[in-house]
Amino acid sequence: MTRHWTIRQAPRMDGRLALVTGATGGLGYQTALGLASRGARVILTGRNPDKGLAALTRLQLDAPGADATFRLLDVSSLESIATFAHALAGETDRLDVLVNNAGVMGTPHRMETRDGFEMQFGTNFLGPFALTARLRPLLCAVPHGGRVVTVASLAALTGQIVFDDLQARRRYAPFRAYRQSKLADLILALELDRQTRTHGWPLHSIAAHPGWARTDIATSRLNTEQGLQERLTRIGAVWAFRLMGQSAAHGALPIEFAAMAPEARDGGYYGPSGQGERRGHVTDAFVPAAARDLTIARRLWQVAERLTGTSLS
Repeated sequence: MTRHWTIRQAPRMDGRLALVTGATGGLGYQTALGLASRGARVILTGRNPDKGLAALTRLQLDAPGADATFRLLDVSSLESIATFAHALAGETDRLDVLVNNAGVMGTPHRMETRDGFEMQFGTNFLGPFALTARLRPLLCAVPHGGRVVTVASLAALTGQIVFDDLQARRRYAPFRAYRQSKLADLILALELDRQTRTHGWPLHSIAAHPGWARTDIATSRLNTEQGLQERLTRIGAVWAFRLMGQSAAHGALPIEFAAMAPEARDGGYYGPSGQGERRGHVTDAFVPAAARDLTIARRLWQVAERLTGTSLS
């Protein structure tokens, strides 16, 4: 791996199409900016058209001449995902890079997506699973294979897949549900790599995490009604991210590395090099045992296919 990798070391991406979910701010915006700065044609997606327009305006200022568009996509909705994927397939015959970044973190009270899934599990894992499944034909149409980058989190280190209560109907705790969803994301990336090799697909699956990046997702919901313990946890997280974290631009570097660097390995996992992988230069990230468990991976894969009505096998 290139020592102290930066976006300037990424190859030119002229003529390539990249899609970044949740790109109206934070890590998603920074990743889209990085791709656009290297010449890629970038599709930014999000749920809010006003934020989408603002992000495009900002990107044109940050990267003059960037070839970028915004499209509405709600990854918490299977209908929105299906509609988006169908429309994209009508506009292009290939997709070079898919960055599954959109997500939610620590909703104080249990909420459900419109499909009836627990909000974090549905948005952070089932949505990216379904989107990847529906866009796989476009990704596989790239001569040397498209890249799927799944954004995981340090939270995956202590996550647990609770198969008898995946939707947290019996017991809901905000950050327990978040940790489960991000572990599921890491499992998705690693199992997609195994499935790719099994089926011989021209596809590259790589995971990355941003460490402790100072973004809205990490510091939001402080004013939401919640219990004392939950509020104290959030306040502590805000200060920890401020003191020991890094900017969204630096947090996006492992994601950009996974999306563009020739040396990024299939089935690889990248994050910051510093203590606890909280900040620093891009390096190989630690993969927890639960993410390497094939029994868990295959079972979760089957559950995801059944719940989303899509197939990645």
